[in-house]
Amino acid sequence: MVTETREVWLRGPLPDVPPLVQPVAHALMQAREEVHALMADFPEALLWERPANVASVGFHLQHLTGVLDRLFTYARQEALSDEQLASLRSEGNPDETTLSTPELVAQFDQQVEKSLVYLRTIDEKTLTEPRGVGRVQLPSTVIGLLTHAAEHTMRHVGQLSVTIRVLTV
Repeated sequence: MVTETREVWLRGPLPDVPPLVQPVAHALMQAREEVHALMADFPEALLWERPANVASVGFHLQHLTGVLDRLFTYARQEALSDEQLASLRSEGNPDETTLSTPELVAQFDQQVEKSLVYLRTIDEKTLTEPRGVGRVQLPSTVIGLLTHAAEHTMRHVGQLSVTIRVLTV
């Protein structure tokens, strides 16, 4: 089996994703691939370690999943559920989860897939529609939320990469 070495965005357009949200889909797929590569041999015992008091690997895995869920919820013009708010409060708290590293990675995979399903069905005409963010409904748009979801995800994948390297050197 030949392993693809090109980044996702260089592999061409995704046939089932509208053109204007291709970059968002590419970024999420890239993030998923990088998380899998980073977590392949990661020691479970280090999941909640915080070198130099930075966020733990466990936090990043929870946050990657949670932020996608929350931002896509806002893009759909929905309020966060009690479950989503509880998940937000528990991010980074090892005392509030019993999930293993593979389970946290699987949750992220599921959230990426859920996000890709939404992107495949989005009407591009809605991308500039206003959307409120958070309890005070800060102003954004559908495309603003989707773009931020992609860049925020990749930012945390970068932070995850550095944390893993510091912990496993």
